[in-house]
Amino acid sequence: MQFLIYIIVYPFLWSISKLPFRLLYIVSDGLYILLYHVIGYRKKVVNNNLKLVFPNKTEKEITTIRKKFYKHLCDMFLEMAKTMSISKKELKKRFKITNPEELKRLESLNKSVILIFGHYASWEWSIVLQNYINFKGLAVYKKLANQHFDKLVRDIRSKFNTQLISTKETTSIINHNEAKGIKSITGFLSDQSPRLSKDVYWNRFMGIKVPCFTGGERLAKKLDLTTAYLKVNKVKRGFYEAEIVTLAEDSNKYKDYELTDLFLKEVEKQIYKAPEYYFWTHKRWKHREKTL
Repeated sequence: MQFLIYIIVYPFLWSISKLPFRLLYIVSDGLYILLYHVIGYRKKVVNNNLKLVFPNKTEKEITTIRKKFYKHLCDMFLEMAKTMSISKKELKKRFKITNPEELKRLESLNKSVILIFGHYASWEWSIVLQNYINFKGLAVYKKLANQHFDKLVRDIRSKFNTQLISTKETTSIINHNEAKGIKSITGFLSDQSPRLSKDVYWNRFMGIKVPCFTGGERLAKKLDLTTAYLKVNKVKRGFYEAEIVTLAEDSNKYKDYELTDLFLKEVEKQIYKAPEYYFWTHKRWKHREKTL
């Protein structure tokens, strides 16, 4: 059944990827009408999230953000498919690193880098980073249940030589590379909700106390790596800019969870400035602390 679904969907994705951008966004406009107005894809989740973190906004303001978000979501879905056939030149034009000199400076420290970022603007096109660095590019991801789509995702995201590694093998691979003298820049999406456990770290994100993912920070401190934040902004439709924000050259000098807090504050600033570019379909606040 997994393969049947794959062979049905794959030709559609490939066809989408071959469309010129002008037509791609016309299709995206149609997809928006289908997802938002007809299907109502996760509209309840999005609405609940927005009302939770923006309690002082009016219904009209929430509706405006929600509609803008769905338009961005549809663009991003199709941009992910477009990655299947996009050229390196085109991707570098549409996803620019505004301070590549900071990447070079971090590499000059001769320490591997943990690059943490959130589900904001575009994280898929961050694979262009490999064209700016000499270190080995790694990206941590969660395996998909469908093995055929999992392979497709790995092929797409490793198109420009970034190596995808699963969450379970991250530590062993980085340890192996360090032992071999192979320096790397490893990307972590770190704003998701972790599994609950008795020792999970809780703090406020967008004003709500929630469990926080700390894997990037823990690995940086354990292996004495540099920690940085990839600050991605959407400039206009189909165009993004990313800034490298160094959080710690010596991660061990920071108290436990301090780097995680710095990262979350950076994401918060972006969300407050332009909330429509955050990934509101995620159930980020499902384990929030209950208040009386």
